[in-house]
Amino acid sequence: MNLMKLIVPCHFGLEAVLKKEILDLGYEIDEVTDGRVTFIGDAEAICYANIFLHTAERVLLKVGEFKAETFEDLFQGTLAIPWEEYLPKDAKFWVTKAASVKSKLFSPSDIQSIMKKAMVERLKKHYGISWFDETGDDYPVRVFIKNDIVTVGLDTTGESLHKRGYRKLTAKAPIAENLACALIMLTPWKKDRILVDPFCGSGTIPIEAARMAAGIAPGMERSFTAEKWKQIIPTKNWYSCIEDANDRIDRNLKPGDLDIQGYDLDPEMIRIARENAKLAGVDSLIHFQVRDVANLSHPKKYGFIITNPPYGERLEDKKDLPVLYRTIGERYRALDSWSMYLITSYENAENDLGRKADKNRKIYNGMMKTYFLQYNGPKPPRKEKPIS
Repeated sequence: MNLMKLIVPCHFGLEAVLKKEILDLGYEIDEVTDGRVTFIGDAEAICYANIFLHTAERVLLKVGEFKAETFEDLFQGTLAIPWEEYLPKDAKFWVTKAASVKSKLFSPSDIQSIMKKAMVERLKKHYGISWFDETGDDYPVRVFIKNDIVTVGLDTTGESLHKRGYRKLTAKAPIAENLACALIMLTPWKKDRILVDPFCGSGTIPIEAARMAAGIAPGMERSFTAEKWKQIIPTKNWYSCIEDANDRIDRNLKPGDLDIQGYDLDPEMIRIARENAKLAGVDSLIHFQVRDVANLSHPKKYGFIITNPPYGERLEDKKDLPVLYRTIGERYRALDSWSMYLITSYENAENDLGRKADKNRKIYNGMMKTYFLQYNGPKPPRKEKPIS
């Protein structure tokens, strides 16, 4: 069993959530840095990380790390990586993304070009050829430079892991599936509790909650770049991982077993949400309804609001935010013993909601700083166990 270092990027601020997920899969954490968790695993771990991690962006196989202050350093450091251990003679390879923070080398296009040249030079010597047709499988490379330390990884994922494969239709500003999962995981919500999203848009938060409740692995319906890397990951590893994912699905869940609801003011959004839920295999487990947040109410106690309301990113929408957030606050206070968890970039949200959050967590949604405002309601009374 060959152990490797696997780098898993995530949204800034969600490293602890991702770390727990990796630990729960049974792997050893190597390092946690801003926006990334590195862990130790074998070839099968690449399959498990891609298929089972809810909050990851992608999974990178770390192939090298070195210091580079000049482009010559970058060339020589890249040249020293044993690329022939990973890339077959017909591989299609390129540096798909280069990012640099607080480093002397900062031009992404130059970094990409120089690293490609060094890779070609190394492989030319190994394979004894002067030209690569690159007609084979894809081997995209990602590089991150921080404080002049270059970290190089092969991208095993391909399209970002937030793309589960079910969401064909979206809202104007949809929340990413992996971010929606992270928000749910940051709350005490469990599948026996009520969950309402009064701004459900295309349905991402209710859909991801229902899939988690049903035990559906987030990546089991999509493909990954590394599925074709048979010299690194035996095909049987992918098959056994998918078989395990299938075994974990709770197929006994019936309509009515869950109380997950999504509301939106726009009938078209509700139509889209229903269609996405159907494609995700959980349409029977969620109740979607056209409803204004001003009419938010629920007869049951101890429920959860988990939502992504409008931020007012467009200038013309900002004027509506104070009234909207005051309405959210009023409706929340009318819900007896409920909890509310709300992500927003609106700076004045707590003031307009009418109450300071019990916890305010900063999360970067792409380059946008957002606040995950957490209002904790009381725990429901424990159910007494029947006397046997």
